[in-house]
Amino acid sequence: MTKFYFLLLLIVFISCNKKNSEISDSDAKKGQPAIILTDERIVEIDTVVINSFKSKTLKQFYGSSENKTVWGNLKKRKFVLSQLKNSEELGLNQDDYNVVKLNAYETKVSNLEDKELAFYDLLLTYNFEKYLNHLNKGKLDPKKLYRDWALSEKTFDVNKALIKSFNNNKLDSLVDQIQPKSVTYKQLLHALKIINDFPEDNIKTIEFREKIVLNDTNPAVLNIKKRLSYWKDMTGKDSLTSIYDKKTFESVKKFQARHGLIADGIIGAGTINALNFSKTKRKQQIIANLERWRWYPNEFSENYFIVNIPNYSLNVVENKDTTVVRKIVVGTNKRKTPILTSTLKSIVFNPTWTVPPTILKEDVVPAMKRNRNYLKNKSITIYDAKGNEVDPANWNENKPHSYRYVQTPGYNNSLGLVKIMFPNNYSVYLHDTNHRNYFERHNRSLSSGCVRVENPLELAQHILSDSKNWSKEKIDALIETKKTTSIRITKKYTLYQWYWTAWSEKNQLIFRYDVYELDADLYTKLRN
Repeated sequence: MTKFYFLLLLIVFISCNKKNSEISDSDAKKGQPAIILTDERIVEIDTVVINSFKSKTLKQFYGSSENKTVWGNLKKRKFVLSQLKNSEELGLNQDDYNVVKLNAYETKVSNLEDKELAFYDLLLTYNFEKYLNHLNKGKLDPKKLYRDWALSEKTFDVNKALIKSFNNNKLDSLVDQIQPKSVTYKQLLHALKIINDFPEDNIKTIEFREKIVLNDTNPAVLNIKKRLSYWKDMTGKDSLTSIYDKKTFESVKKFQARHGLIADGIIGAGTINALNFSKTKRKQQIIANLERWRWYPNEFSENYFIVNIPNYSLNVVENKDTTVVRKIVVGTNKRKTPILTSTLKSIVFNPTWTVPPTILKEDVVPAMKRNRNYLKNKSITIYDAKGNEVDPANWNENKPHSYRYVQTPGYNNSLGLVKIMFPNNYSVYLHDTNHRNYFERHNRSLSSGCVRVENPLELAQHILSDSKNWSKEKIDALIETKKTTSIRITKKYTLYQWYWTAWSEKNQLIFRYDVYELDADLYTKLRN
């Protein structure tokens, strides 16, 4: 009887330990599906080796396979290797993914010892997941690169996505699914394909000394023609003389239009600068823009405003239809317009303008020291800390920040007749301007950071979309009162205030001047 009870206790003890072990394992893999393994060669992986990669994600991934190798299937393995090898077709850098080392393992995979096979498996997963992350949200973090980029961090559960596709044998569709869905991103991928088909160029740098107009004879014209022929803006045979003839003139206009320049055929410094870009530099520009678009949200809201700073443009898109297009003025290189995503909240008619600290320091204070009537001439009133109006003659130039400087509403207010508000940390908004002639300029990098919009009252009427309460006549009547009035925007519009300098249209490469000089620096960081 004693032996019977001893055996019974032993069975219960073993059963409890087994149950506890199962609970511990399930906790370790909580929220993550198990990996379905096939009947190819499978080996155990030492956790010490897994930990040597110092990757929490990798550790969790192999927790789903009970720390066993997963890439025994040749077809799956070949697909991953092919993706990494051809990563440059998507603007990535194959050197980031240990391609040479992985291929070396693959050539002798059938002869690898268990430890070598385990390490190869880990290396393959680690680099494929890095590749997937780079495709989904980019290699770099814009918040660590720039102070004036305020983009929400993209969330991507790479393990969940990879395991699901792995188990369903759909790794190919995974690569497509995780990339941005926007038209511009696809245009950039096509632009990369287009530029890769161009031969290597060895055309000399064009020296700019003076403007060249139709029928001029200039030695620079010879290399200009070569550049135009190289980029396919000029087709057919040409005598390649130094005469700026009609055919070249029309080709220059085509080139200028592709680069966002005034398409007048006059060859000035801007046109020469664009012509002097080599294939390599343009390719690097495309790659830098692909990275940016991976930072942006993968999908757009139903209704949105999208600002492209280098293109000086604002488009309103509603239900996938572009309903409004506007020219804009953006911040200078010194006072950049911030890159952000936000939501439009209100429209303010007849806004006042409070002088911000930067403009106060760099513009107002020096001007006031020269002329105490500077602010008065601009209808700007000075207020002390208690809200009392201060006579310019009594303004203390040694304590300029102890005052508020407020410009009264009106046609000549710095914000113009209307501003459109949205939450942000930079005190910027969309607004009218008292310099309405700026919209006729080609280079419109002229503001102190805010975005100035052409014909903003029409835009405000469109946003409010209420013909009864906010008709053109009623808005005009309100403007006449010069009374500051804030109206809540009821329709949800997301604002995408972004930056990109390259894309493609109708199988043609499109470029814009890099107004904030970000492209070359970003490419360098991507390849380091």
